[in-house]
This record gives sequence, C-alpha cells and structure tokens, in this order.
Amino acid sequence: MDNYKMLIGGEWVEGAGKIEVINPATEKAFATVEKGTKENVDAAVAAAKAAFPAWSQTPIEERQAKLAELSAAVAKNAEKLARLLTQEQGKPLAEAMGEMAWTEGYLGHFATLKVENRVIQDDEDFFIEMRRKPLGVVAGILPWNFPVLVACWKIAPALIAGNTIVLKPAPTTPVATLALGEICSEIFPPGVVNIITDENDLGPYLTTHPDVAKVGFTGSTATGKKIMASASDTLKRLTLELGGNDAGIVLDDVNVPETAQKIFDAAFLNCGQVCLAIKRAYVHDSIYDEMCAELSKIAENTVTDDGLKQGTNIGPIQNREQYEKVKGFLDDVRAAGKIAAGGQVEDREGFFIRPTIVRDVKEGDDIVDKEQFGPVLPLIRFTDIDDVVARANASEYGLGGSVWSSDVKRATDVAERIESGSVWVNQHINIGPHIPMAGFKQSGIGVEQSLEGLDEYTQVQVLNVAKR
Repeated sequence: MDNYKMLIGGEWVEGAGKIEVINPATEKAFATVEKGTKENVDAAVAAAKAAFPAWSQTPIEERQAKLAELSAAVAKNAEKLARLLTQEQGKPLAEAMGEMAWTEGYLGHFATLKVENRVIQDDEDFFIEMRRKPLGVVAGILPWNFPVLVACWKIAPALIAGNTIVLKPAPTTPVATLALGEICSEIFPPGVVNIITDENDLGPYLTTHPDVAKVGFTGSTATGKKIMASASDTLKRLTLELGGNDAGIVLDDVNVPETAQKIFDAAFLNCGQVCLAIKRAYVHDSIYDEMCAELSKIAENTVTDDGLKQGTNIGPIQNREQYEKVKGFLDDVRAAGKIAAGGQVEDREGFFIRPTIVRDVKEGDDIVDKEQFGPVLPLIRFTDIDDVVARANASEYGLGGSVWSSDVKRATDVAERIESGSVWVNQHINIGPHIPMAGFKQSGIGVEQSLEGLDEYTQVQVLNVAKR
C-alpha cells in the first residue's frame, strides 16, 4: 500500500502517523497519507511566506509559463491521476478523466491571464493608478467531490496573481491532490505550492493562522460559516463557494424525453455530488406524470458500480457519513411511498445507492428543502409561473438554477427572475474558466473563475502621484 507524504517547502514531510484512505467502492484502504500536525501547518505557512517575495516579483510571463507547464503535465499524467481519483473519490473513470481534462483547460486558460492595473487620472497635475497587488500566503481548503479540479481553481489564480499557497485536501480524498503536488514540486520553486493532510482537525488552525492572508474554500455552507468566523480576527480575505439547492423549472412545452435525459445528467453527475447539480425539479402539472416516467426509465437503466469497471455510469457515494445522510433522506420518502424509481441500497461492499426519482413532494419536506448531495432527485408539481418562481427563490441557497422550454424567450424571461449566481436556459452546469461563478445568499461570498475570480486574489492599491 503506497504512502503519500506532505509537500512542505519543496520537501516530502512526515506527520504524526498515518491515515488510511478508503476506496468507497470496496470500503477498503488503498493508500495512506500522513497525519499532519499544527507544527506541519506552521512549517507549510512559513515556507509559503518565505517563497512569496521572490515569486511575487517573478515576471508575469514566467508565472504564466509555469502554469502552462503544469497544464501540460496534468494532460501527460491524466490517466495516472484519474485512476487515483476514482479509487479515492468513487466517480467512474470516464468522469475522472473528464476532471483531468477540465483541470488542464482551467490551468491553460489562467496561464493566459494577468492582473491588470488601471489608470484613473493622468494629466498635468496627477498620475493616479489603481494597482492590484498580491496578498501573500493563500490557504486553499478543498472538497471531496472534485479534489484535483478545485485544487487548481485555487492554485491558478493564486499563483498568477503572485501569491503562494498552502492546500489542505479533504481527509477522504487527499491522494490525487498529493500526486498533483509531485508534479508541482518539479515545476514551481520550493514553497510556492505546499500541501498538508489531516483528519479534518487542522482547518481551524490554518484559517486562523496570522501569516495566512486569504482563505479560498469550496465546501458546505456550515463549514464556510465556521471559516468566516475564524478568519474574522485578522480580517483575512475570503472566497467561499458553498452549498446549493439548485432548482430546475420545467415548463409545459418541452420535449419530455429529450429534456428528461438532460435533467438526469445534470442531477446525477458524480453521483449527484455536485454543488451546482439540479437538486429539485419543478415540473408543470400537465407533463408531470410523463416526466416522472421518463426519468424513472433512465434511472432504472443506469449502471451503478465500481468506477474502475467498464460500463459504470454512476459510482458510489464518496464517504460513509454522506452515505448515511442520503439513506436518511430515502427512509423518509420510502415510508411515505413516494419513490418512483431506484432508492435501493445495494447489498454489497461499498457506499452504493441506486439513482432515485422521488415524486409528489413539496416544500416543507426535507428532500426538497435540504441539499441531498447524492443520487436523488425530487420532482415537485407546479401550475403557475409566478408561484413557481417564488417557490424556487424561497431557498436560503442561491448557487445555480435553470429554466427549460421550447420557447427560449419565454424561458429567458423566467430565468431573469431566479435568485442565483448562475442561471441557465435549456442546460445546466455549463461553466468555464472564462465565466464568473458566484453565489447568492448562503451559497457563497466572492467570485471564482474568470478575471473577476483572479481579482479576488489581489489587494487594491492606489498610487497617487502629484506632478507639481
């Protein structure tokens, strides 16, 4: 069984013991990583702080070239990284390879960007310029659903802006990120990229560390609130990409079979473990039964199995805690007789649950109000547009949403009324490195991706020069 050490200051470092990494398809350990300590955190932050002056002064063209080199290296090592990812995360190998392709693309795009200064005034009296300066040490705290991709969502803007970074992967998915660290250690100067691993106990210490200037976090709203509180003493800069309960509104004029497949794909990607996945589908009453039947047919024909097996469409839920949470949702709706398809908890090793379609539910039911983050899609009836918009917007979340109709203008008019950071028409989860991603309400603070996301990793400084 391979053991992966932490990357600190360009060296591979041991901790205070070993942590087993479980394959969710087998419930057996396939690797170990180091159990980090507060001393390891201090060392990682110190290494990043020591590397910051030289890295921040490195010409932007060189920083861009290094990021482009990382993009090419991810592509070269995609299969190795993807296999590690499938073993620790559970997603089918094809989806893991897709994550590598997305990672390569994000890195490649950010390698073309640079922080831009803006001249505000330049006349005979004053030269005034708004500059964007790097912050210093960034802490990047990663989720377990897309660990490699999200790691690079932090690495790319942080390093292009001139910062250095300390990454902390989720305890259940650290291996592929550490393998990515091996690649980073061959490209970047020591201390520019550091990775620590833990048993979910070092996050508060890292986010309160006085030498950390910014925290970039992707994960649950509950954890985001804790990070926001812990960062308050030093007023650290924050980017928080948090939970969602995305609503898909399906109008009465859609092609039901075609739309059903698209909605299924947007709801069950990565076993439903996607912050931007459709978590609740509002379907017009006139097509409700037909849509339930189509989605149920797709669910019943979907292959749920080990992600390394050819032909697998959906893998296991990533960890036991989330598995038990989803089972709890299913117990409630099963008792009410509202499962239209799926819902079986596989009698086998691994955290497998068949993709589940739930019907005849409403607001007030946990399956609708709460983020399931698993292979479950509730369908809710509606008849009135104003009513369904109000119901979709009533959530405390506002990450994404979508509207589906054969009439694009009609759907767009409804989409403009949805309170979420991203709203799609006749599609869902169309994201990219050039497209800003942000959340309304309790779905986040700040912006990820794009030039706007890059600016989040900088500090505004105004240079004001009197010419006479």
